[in-house]
Amino acid sequence: MGFIDTILWPLKWVVEAILVGFHTLLTGVGMGTDWGSTWVLSIVGLVLVVRAALIPIFVRQIKSQRRMMEIAPQLKKIQDKYRGKRDQFSREAMSRETMELYKNTGTNPLSSCLPLLIQMPIFFSLFSVLQNAQHEGIGVGLLNQTLSTSFGESTLWGAPLKETFLTATTWEVRLIAAGLVVIMTASQFITQLQIVSKNMSPETKASPMFKQQRMLLYILPLVFVFSGLSFPLGVMFYWLTSNIWTMVQQFIVIRNMPTPGSEAALAREQRLARKQQRRGLPSINDITVTEITDEAPVKSTTQRTQPVGKNRAKKQGQKK
Repeated sequence: MGFIDTILWPLKWVVEAILVGFHTLLTGVGMGTDWGSTWVLSIVGLVLVVRAALIPIFVRQIKSQRRMMEIAPQLKKIQDKYRGKRDQFSREAMSRETMELYKNTGTNPLSSCLPLLIQMPIFFSLFSVLQNAQHEGIGVGLLNQTLSTSFGESTLWGAPLKETFLTATTWEVRLIAAGLVVIMTASQFITQLQIVSKNMSPETKASPMFKQQRMLLYILPLVFVFSGLSFPLGVMFYWLTSNIWTMVQQFIVIRNMPTPGSEAALAREQRLARKQQRRGLPSINDITVTEITDEAPVKSTTQRTQPVGKNRAKKQGQKK
């Protein structure tokens, strides 16, 4: 057992336990042990459990990415300030101002990458377990030889889950594999498009970072197209389910916690304003501020004449 296998061993054991647990549950409610649909639903259940456990890490990643987007215009100003200056003094000054900006805003460029690095071993374990089962190999835990063979030999719509587009011998298998690749690639594209088109402020869209993400928007789907052709069908069901989860999760985050100044943030403000109007509450734009002055109230110069009795009036006349 190599060093990487030793590190991933406990993760693989947990992944196999969840996969076999869902398979046992589904067969217990009447589904066939060797049905392809049983194993596909087990894969779906595995992805849902793992992705739900990773929600706190995803939230941290979103917050880190948002902070980096918010300071992107300030980073651009620093870069423009020292553009074309290649002397050591200018490079040190640029680095010093950049680090000072990170410190003052409480951001760290590596913090947005850390959650992704934490997820990578888990996803690699998922992929490794499914890939091993596709080749009917014995797992490290509950995935014994019988279950592994059942997984590899099971079929869905007549296509064995261990087949790939490149190794398929029938057009039915290639048609199913091609359809999964297209759907998987489209879900990945839509997820990235949501971020680029709706969840970036105008300042961020004017920065070099936006141009890079715009390029990745069209490059990553091509990577999935070519790599997906060599994925077994069972692994593609895993990637498809994971992509759909990411797409829905990203939609919810953008709708409820958009980046300030972005198109999604403006849309959220409009939804809240309409909601207040339906409840009969004044919107923020309808509220007027009454001017309050510190001047003392003006006293009236007119004095009220008090009634006087007859005897008192006579006395006042005699004094005059």
